[in-house]
Formats: sequence, structure tokens, C-alpha cells
Amino acid sequence: MNILILAGIALALAVDAFAVTVGLACSLSGLSRSQVFRLAFHFGLFQFMMPVIGWFIGENLPKLISHYDHWVAFGLLLLVGLRMVRQSFRGEEEKFRDSDPTRGWSLLVLALATSQDSLAAGFGLAVLGINIWISALVIGLTAFSLTWAASRIGPLMGRVFGRRAELVGGLVLILIGLKILFDHMGKG
Repeated sequence: MNILILAGIALALAVDAFAVTVGLACSLSGLSRSQVFRLAFHFGLFQFMMPVIGWFIGENLPKLISHYDHWVAFGLLLLVGLRMVRQSFRGEEEKFRDSDPTRGWSLLVLALATSQDSLAAGFGLAVLGINIWISALVIGLTAFSLTWAASRIGPLMGRVFGRRAELVGGLVLILIGLKILFDHMGKG
């Protein structure tokens, strides 16, 4: 496969991770180094693993899950986004009692939701007979890098949006979920 085509695929697959990270960094008024690493590591790892899983599963499963995979991604992003919107209306003392969205289930949900397209890409790579290991490595490293870059852009946007940065971040997640839903509904 042409390296430019692979790079284009990797960038396209990493856009959701980039947008989610910008939203989180914006809503949290920045991310610590450990939070950035957790996000970049998990987004990169899931973006690496999902095409490999898709490649191994092969051609048959897309027909079975293609009817609802977009609903799963939409539902996961909607839940996290609504939670962030709700938290944006709380007082500061209430917010700090809540868990860190870069840990635990929240992190796994975000990593899974943003890597669903990579699973489908793995199916396509299997059909084309592409080397999955190189492709998955490029996809994973691209997601890692864009997540890291997004963590630097988010705080700047947080300053622009001020107190409602968390509201904006939650709405961004919901919009990404809606985009995934509408993109897949338009295909079927």
C-alpha cells in the first residue's frame, strides 16, 4: 500500500480521538502530563488493536455488525458528552468530586468509541491483503501523536470559551457521535 494512502487513512481514523482530546482539554482547562499520556496511549493502543481485530475477523462480521456499530459509538459518546454537559452546570466544588475522565471506564469508553472506524478499516485491509502490522502501527502512532497535539490545543480553546468550556467539550463529543450515526445511516 502506498505510504501516502496509509497516512491519509491513519489521519482520517485519528480525527475522532483528536476532537475528543481537544474537548476534554478544553473542558478541564488543560491536561496534566499523566492525563495526556493516558489518553494518547489508550487512543493509540485502541487505534492499533481495532484494525488488527478487524483484519483477523475478516469479511463476514462486517455484514453482521454494520447495522448497529454506529449506534454503539453514538450511544457511548452521547453518554460521556451528556455527563460533561451536566457537569458544566455544577459548582466548582461539585466538579472536583467527580472522577477523572482520563481514567477507568470513562477512558475505556472514549477509546472504544473513537476507534470503531478502525475496526472497519481492518476489515477493508484484510480484503485488500494489506500487511496489517505495519498498517496498524501507523494508525496507532498517528492517533497517539494527534491526541498529544490536541492536548495542547484544548487549553487555548478553554480560554476562549471560559466557564462554559466543559459544556462545549460535551457538545463536541455529542456532535462526533451524531456524525458517526448520520455517516453510517447515509450508507445503509
